[in-house]
This record gives sequence, structure tokens and C-alpha cells, in this order.
Amino acid sequence: MLSVELHSHSSLSYDGRDPIEYLLEQAVAVGLDALAVTDHDEIDASLEAAELAADYGLVGIPGMEVTCAAGHVLALGVEELIPAGLSYDETLDRIRDAGGIAVIPHPFQKSRHGVAPHITSAQLASADAIEIYNSRLLTGIANQRAERFAKRRNLPMTAGSDAHIAEMVGQAVTEVGTDTRSADAILSAVADGRTSVVGNKTPWRISFRQAAGGATRRLKHALTDLF
Repeated sequence: MLSVELHSHSSLSYDGRDPIEYLLEQAVAVGLDALAVTDHDEIDASLEAAELAADYGLVGIPGMEVTCAAGHVLALGVEELIPAGLSYDETLDRIRDAGGIAVIPHPFQKSRHGVAPHITSAQLASADAIEIYNSRLLTGIANQRAERFAKRRNLPMTAGSDAHIAEMVGQAVTEVGTDTRSADAILSAVADGRTSVVGNKTPWRISFRQAAGGATRRLKHALTDLF
């Protein structure tokens, strides 16, 4: 089994704080085997992190978090930018055409761009995996709904810290059933459902700080784009 972080954000993400080196250092510090940096609608930092990961003794998984018309979709294993704003179905097609797998993060959290309110159950079930534990939770109800849905449909299940600061990398980990230390082997095992989930809730004070910091960084990005 390999311990994998499948959902984290760097400073390239509009609401992330830290450079990829900090995320990689944290991944090592908490004993992870692999790390995916999944910035919002950006891929350059993830590609760089995937290249650098071996220097830290980690497997690097390239990817991104795509904002499709219905909400957020994790594109794991892709090495090209998947455009934002496409339909849910086309986004999944683009991810697979690029050699990746489509994992749906926090599907039932409407306030965080979960896709479930905007697509059918059949469409949600067409994903390659469902994130059933997202550590940035308040009550856990949305995670429970995701887990029930995935179990009813016999879908592969993952966890994600959804870390926007380096310290939160590794809060929620996907244990992947493979001994082969490569991105392809890990993602194949995820798609096959050879996973288990280990999750800890992000402390609410840190969740608030991440959200507040993200709002500030989004405003700075908007002002930069404006001027």
C-alpha cells in the first residue's frame, strides 16, 4: 500500500499560499509516498512538482482541479491543461483523452462548487472515482453522502486534504493498493478501486484561515488582472 495525497494546491492556484517545495517537504514530513498538486485551472506548478518529486523520494502525480460548467473535477495524470467552462461530460472526456482519470471532489458540497446539484446521478457515477473524504468539512454530512453514493454504485473512493497551505498536506490520505512506485500504477489502482481512506478533519480555525487567505489572494489576482 502507498499513502497518497490526491488533492492539494500551490501558490499558482488562485487561492493557494505556498510554493511546491513546501508541499513536497510536508509530504515527506508526514510520511507520504506520492503527491498530486491540483491547482485550480492551472497545471504548470503541478508539472514542476511531479518532476521534482523524485528528489524528495516521492512519486509525483501531475494534475489539476478543473472548473467545469457543473463544478469542480480533479484531473489526475494529465500533462496538459484541461480548459475550464466545458460541460461535465466533455470535461471527463478531455481528461481521459489526455491519459488521465477524473475524480470528483466534494461532490455534494454546493458552496464549494460540488457538481452533484447540477448533474444526474448517472453522470456522477460515470466518473472514475469519487472523493468521499474531504478534510475541509464542517459537519461531515457531505462526505457521508459521497460515501453512501460511491458504495451504492460500487465506485472507487478517494480522500483529499484539499490543502491550500502546506501544513495541511496529508490531512486526508488515499491508501492505494500497489507496490509499484509510479504515477501510472497509482492511478490504475485508484481506477480499479484498490483504495482505502484515512482522513482527519482540518481544524476549523485553519479552514477559516485558508478561506480568508484564499479570498485575499483572489482579490489580489483580480486587481493584477485588471491593471
